[in-house]
Amino acid sequence: MVAQRRGLRRRWVSGHYGRVMCFSAQADVVGGVVVGALGFDAVRHVRQQHDHLAFAALPVLLAAHQLDEAFVWWGLQGHVSAGVGRVAMWIYLLFAFVVLPTYVPLAIRALEPPGRRREVMTGFVALGGVVSVMLLAAMVRGPVTAELGDHHISYGIHLHAGLLVVSAYVAATCCSAIFSGYRHIAMFGVVNLIAVATLAKLTIDGFASLWCGLAALTSIAIALHLRYGTTRHQSVVQALS
Repeated sequence: MVAQRRGLRRRWVSGHYGRVMCFSAQADVVGGVVVGALGFDAVRHVRQQHDHLAFAALPVLLAAHQLDEAFVWWGLQGHVSAGVGRVAMWIYLLFAFVVLPTYVPLAIRALEPPGRRREVMTGFVALGGVVSVMLLAAMVRGPVTAELGDHHISYGIHLHAGLLVVSAYVAATCCSAIFSGYRHIAMFGVVNLIAVATLAKLTIDGFASLWCGLAALTSIAIALHLRYGTTRHQSVVQALS
């Protein structure tokens, strides 16, 4: 049991896709192109809604994230230099671990008018900031690794209290969406909370590379919101209305 816990600290996250996730550089490229197209469509529908811009840009950022992971694959497979692959790995993990935990709740908070919902989301932003700092510190301390597995890339960092950090990460990125006053965004939060919780329970190794599925879900939810999300809902948390 002690050895198992130490292993969890050493390898908090990795890119285990199995048969239902992205499992090759080609899949990352195709996914990145598709998600990017949805993202540009989302940005196109922002119009004068400047408070929606950060949220609309999220699929574009996630598309670039997927395309970046293709270079991690190619670096490990020897198709590009090891240095290029190493840089791509750091970009991939910095975005996943440092940018997203803060960016996602900030983007969702920007959509909300002043009121109790926005105040609650400020807490999620603060939580995401703490997670970002902790994960950045773990990456700086090192080691940071990426290895080829059986149809997956295994990412590893040395992180203490991994389960606690994972839980805080999920709360910042998913629960902030659930508290949104917009139906499509709240639905996105619920679906992703279930998906992330299921993956974390099935295999902690699957967490870091969840972004293939997350990018697709995010892009669909954002595209729906920017096309049709003109009405706010009150059904998720009535007390925050």
